[in-house]
Amino acid sequence: MPEVPDQRPAGGLRVEPRLEITALPGIPRVCQGDDLAELTLRGLERVEIQPCAGDVLVCTSKLLSRAEGRWQDVSRVRPSERARELAVRVGKDPEVVELILRESLAVSRAAPGVLVVRHRLGFVAANAAIDFSNALPPDAGPDSGPWALLLPEDPDRSAESLRVRLRRATGVDLGVVVSDSLGRPFRVGTVGAAVGAAGLPAVVDQVGRVDLDGRPLQYTVTALADQVAAMADLVAGQANEGRPLVHVRGLHFQARETSARELVRPAEQDLFA
Repeated sequence: MPEVPDQRPAGGLRVEPRLEITALPGIPRVCQGDDLAELTLRGLERVEIQPCAGDVLVCTSKLLSRAEGRWQDVSRVRPSERARELAVRVGKDPEVVELILRESLAVSRAAPGVLVVRHRLGFVAANAAIDFSNALPPDAGPDSGPWALLLPEDPDRSAESLRVRLRRATGVDLGVVVSDSLGRPFRVGTVGAAVGAAGLPAVVDQVGRVDLDGRPLQYTVTALADQVAAMADLVAGQANEGRPLVHVRGLHFQARETSARELVRPAEQDLFA
């Protein structure tokens, strides 16, 4: 009888053959200062989910941005000379380009219709992941705007804060992922990715595990937080679904301090920066 390969969990991670992904219902359009932990608890109650170890809550970056008041009236932005020059090159409004530059560390690519930058959080994204959809603040005047939503100031810190609040309320240490829809340089379309994380390993090193033939894995590193964000992004939706909080069940991991920055390839190793 052949020997069964060692399939012990890698990095404390084990995944059930069936995952449950549930968008929490009844989440209103959030305003600055709203209590996201309380909204989460009410959403869990509505679908009769009792949190347990290994559960992950995925919160869209837009929900956090609204709660943190990250609105920007584009009409009030004063573009720099560099922004004006780039605006001509890429065919965007100078005010929008200025916002992008303020949220960025460096410009990666600039071409007609395209402005790809290294965001101040480290990852590379088009337009610094600034969002113009569903971005209207509740108190917007008729003569204001257009409006934009910037990413949360510190998504990792926000994720940890939400995790702590939920742990106090439930007695369970949930993982929390802050997701955003990001494009990819060599693929069409956007995919949910983690821009913030707390409690679950953002990255799982599987080097040393063996395949079905007993061959050790040599390079496999799993972007767990990104995979969770991508799953949740599918049910959260992109338009008028109104599903900014998603509960994921079926993962087993060792809770630990973490950061979405673990997912960012260092600039000196990025061959396509």
